[in-house]
Formats: sequence, C-alpha cells, structure tokens
Amino acid sequence: MDTTQKINEVGVNIQEKASVIWNVANSLFGAYKPHEYGLVILPMVVIKRFHDCLLPTHDKVVAMYKGIQNLAVKEPFLLKASGYKFFNTSEYTFEKLKADPENIKVNFENFLNGFSDNVMDILAKMDFFTQLDRMANAGLLYQVISDFCTEKADMSPEKISAVDMGYIFENLVQRFSESYNEEAGAHFTSRDIIYLMCDLLTDRMSMSEPGRIYTAYDMAMGTSQMLTCMEERLSALDKAANLICYGQEINPFTFGIAKADMLIRGGDPENMQFGDTLSDDKFSDMTFDFVISNPPFGIDWKREAVKVEAENKLGNSGRFAPGLPPKSDGQMLFLMNGIAKLKEKGRMAIIQNGSSLFTGDAGSGPSEIRRYIIENDWLDAIVQLPNDSFYNTGIATYVWLVTKDKPVSHLGSVLLVDASKCFVQRRKPIGNKRVDITKESRELIIKAYGAYRNDTFETDDENGHKLVVKSRVMSTMSLGYNKITVESPLTDDDGKPILKKGKMQPDASKRDTENVPLDEDMDIYFEREVKPYNPDAWIDHDKDRVGYEIPFTRTFYEYEMLPPAQEIASRIEEREKVLIDKLQALFGKADE
Repeated sequence: MDTTQKINEVGVNIQEKASVIWNVANSLFGAYKPHEYGLVILPMVVIKRFHDCLLPTHDKVVAMYKGIQNLAVKEPFLLKASGYKFFNTSEYTFEKLKADPENIKVNFENFLNGFSDNVMDILAKMDFFTQLDRMANAGLLYQVISDFCTEKADMSPEKISAVDMGYIFENLVQRFSESYNEEAGAHFTSRDIIYLMCDLLTDRMSMSEPGRIYTAYDMAMGTSQMLTCMEERLSALDKAANLICYGQEINPFTFGIAKADMLIRGGDPENMQFGDTLSDDKFSDMTFDFVISNPPFGIDWKREAVKVEAENKLGNSGRFAPGLPPKSDGQMLFLMNGIAKLKEKGRMAIIQNGSSLFTGDAGSGPSEIRRYIIENDWLDAIVQLPNDSFYNTGIATYVWLVTKDKPVSHLGSVLLVDASKCFVQRRKPIGNKRVDITKESRELIIKAYGAYRNDTFETDDENGHKLVVKSRVMSTMSLGYNKITVESPLTDDDGKPILKKGKMQPDASKRDTENVPLDEDMDIYFEREVKPYNPDAWIDHDKDRVGYEIPFTRTFYEYEMLPPAQEIASRIEEREKVLIDKLQALFGKADE
C-alpha cells in the first residue's frame, strides 16, 4: 500500500489517538493556558513511550541493577537487560505511581531519576522538571499520570509502530504549534511532500553497490520524520542498504521527540544534536550523501548575525562565502549550509519559498548566492508545489534539487517543474492544508523530472481528477544577466553636453540601468536598444554587475486571449440590466 494512501486511511485513527492524548490537557485547565498545554503533553508522551517500551524488561533491569550496584561500570549490563539503548532502574511503573497518590511527586521523581543519562538529557532540554514542580504545586500531577495510565494511552511498540508513533508526534506538535500561532516558516512538512522529496532524491539512483552505507542530514529536523522517510525509501530500493541519519534542531520539544525516536529505533542518539544550525553548527567537519530539509523561511536571523557574518568573512573556508541574504529572511543561509554539507556526489532536496528565486538585485547577497549555485552547475531542478500543501501556510513553495554530481545530460541546464496543479483536494482541510500530493501526483512529477525536457504531462488519478505537470529546461546562461549602467551627459541651458577635460560629464538624475542577458554582448545590445533613443548615452563599465534570477512564474505564464469587445460589451449590458431590475424592485417596495 502506498504510504500516502496509508496516511489517508489510518489518519483518522492517528488523529483519534492524538486527540485522546491531547485531551489530557483538560486536567491542566486553569493552572495552564491553552498555548502552554504542550509544555506538559509533549514530554509526558515521550516519557510514556519510553516507559511502555521498557515495561516488558522492567523487572529484569531492576534485578540487574540491584546485583551490580557496586560495580564502577553498570551501563553495558543495563542496556543489554533492557534491550534498548536506554534503561530505567526505578522500581516504579505508571501503575505503581497511580497506586500511591499521597506520594506522587516523590515517587515520580524517583521514576524519572531512574532513566539513563540520554533520556535525562531529553527531559532536561524540554525543561520538564520545571513543569513537574508546577503540576505538583497546582495539585495536577496525580491526575495527569492517571490519564496516561488508560488503555487508550498505551504506547507500547506492539500497539503503536515507530511510523505511527511518528504520525502521532507530528499531530501533537502541530496542535502545539497552532496553539502558539507560529509563523508561516515554522511549520510541519506533511508526509506526502516528504515522500515526494525522497523520491526526487533517489530517482535514477544507481543501486549497483548492494548493502552500501549512506548518510543523510537534516539541518532543521523537527521530529526527524524526513530522515525516517529517507530510511524507508532507501530500504525499498535496497533492503541491505544502511542509512545513517544525522540531524540538528533548535526547538527543544521536537528535538526531544527526534532523539527519543532514534533511541527507540536503535540508532545513535548522538547523531541528533540540539542547537542553532546557523550559529552553532554541530556537524562542522562532516559531509553527507543526502541532505533533506524544510528550514524556516520568513524568519529573521538577527540573533545569529554576529556568528554568521564572521563566518561569511572566512570566505571559502566557511559556509556562507557567496553572500548574505537580508536579515529578515534566513532561508538562503540554510540553502548554503546544505550545499556545504554535501559530499562530492551528494544530493539535496530543500524547500524554499518564492523569494529565493528572485529577490535581490545584481550584486546583492541573494543574487550572489544564486550565482554561486548556478555557475557551479549544482542546481539540477526546482519543483513548484501546489499552494495550500502545508498545515500552517498556503503560500507558494518550491523544492530545490541540488547535486554536486549532475548527469552529463543535465550539465548547463536547470529543469523547472510546475506541479502547482498536480494535487487532489482534501475532503477536510487540516489547518491550511487543503490539498494532497497523492501517489499518482507524485509519480507524474517524478516522470517529468526523469524526462528532463520541455513537455506537459497529464493523467487522471483513480478518482478521475485531472493531474497536470509542466516542465521547461532552462540553460544556466539564460538565468543570468549583466546589469549595465547607462549614463547620459550633463547639459547646459542650451542642451549641449558639458565637457570636462574633453569628456562628457554624467547627469546622475538621468542615470538608468539595463539588464542584458548573459549570452548577449553588452555593447551590441546597447547599440540596438539604447543608442537610437539616446545618442549621447554611454555605458559606465566600472559599474557592471552580474545577477541571477529564476523566472519561474514568467516561464510558465500563458496569455489568455480576451473575448471580443462586442462580447464584453454585451456582458456588461446584461449585468447592468440585472442590477437596474434589482434596484427598481427594491425601491418599488420601499414606495409601497
């Protein structure tokens, strides 16, 4: 079964499970404001998930701990007994905690302190011990723990798979984000988009080395679902392949969930790092086979400015050598970070909004970043997603595909793919998400990308919905331009040019600029387009600047012929008649 279909079919159950958990917040009403509920619910879900995973080996771990208390090194024995890369040595379980309401705080603290250090680190990042005191002081702690003891709150691996637990976590964090009313850039990526990104990354991928070890990195990993999906996709191509995942996240709650998920799945929790990617790169000495990410956009980087600007001055030894975007939007900093993290044959899929395509004049930071990527011939394709694809924003978004190992047939080219009409409307929106990229939609987009030509691709999905994808191949040269400065002479009262040392002097008030395509000679362009209308003008070549932009909207614009004038006039006349009849009926009743 396709995973997107699975999401649609089991989505109700996932939402029901998440709703049961979120409804624990009813116990918090009064002591907590609605936008604070996640401060308790999210870490409690992580704790309960750990608890339920460890429950089958609980007695064995406790017995082992009692037998090795005097040993200097205990951890390897306890990890082996637990069967996971974490453990809990406390004698308490949730049921035992529930049985002793009078000592709930002391006992719960004992339970938490029994966890291994890697779990304690997660709880510390989530600042849960502050909430523990707050709940205890408000008399809420016993009720919250009791709520998590119900059968419906059972989170054992036998009841909830790792994948489904990921869905539940996503749903819970989405609710928390909505209650905080987070900005458009701080949003989740739904699974249909993630699987499209994974398929784009692995399309035409050679699996000639069975069992090979790959690495993947997400610089804004959230709950790490992109990395999980990459594991699934790679395993589908080669069951013997091994993907080692790395990620960094600044939100302590989503970081805690990501690290918990890694621990439970048996991965290395040290691969999940907490911190600000832009100012505190935790993987500064590493590169990866795959980079997949949906970094925040429309969010400023003033907080990181000192360190980012210092790294920019390092030139090619830093991540931000080409230039810096405006401080109001840091998404292109993540784009450069991702490129710096790619191996020589690495590939990246990263989501950007429309501003990365065109903002900034020639010579500006954004233009220089585009120039850096395009002139190195690393930009392989850009895919426009349908609007209303995300939970928290309906704006236009794009997947940039960057590769340092372009196929020979793609060299010197960039494929633009308009998939904005390749979706199915959801029966019920989830926040701003009103459309889904279904299996058929995804396959059509991958087909367009694989063909890498000017074409229009159409198909009907299983419900008869028309899906359309358009693609256009652009030469890298066509994306650049020379910005020339056209000077006109300063003139006297008689209109004659004023000369100084035999040279005409420029009139700043008449200064103009022209964008000349890179594949055209500036002087020939000038003679054809400017000289006939301004014979005394000249180009100041000292001010020449090279710029790059990606004219996505203009490339796919299709002019629609207006109806004949007579038809328009007839429509207006008909409309006027309807309005007059309505006014007469209205005033006629008023006169009565």
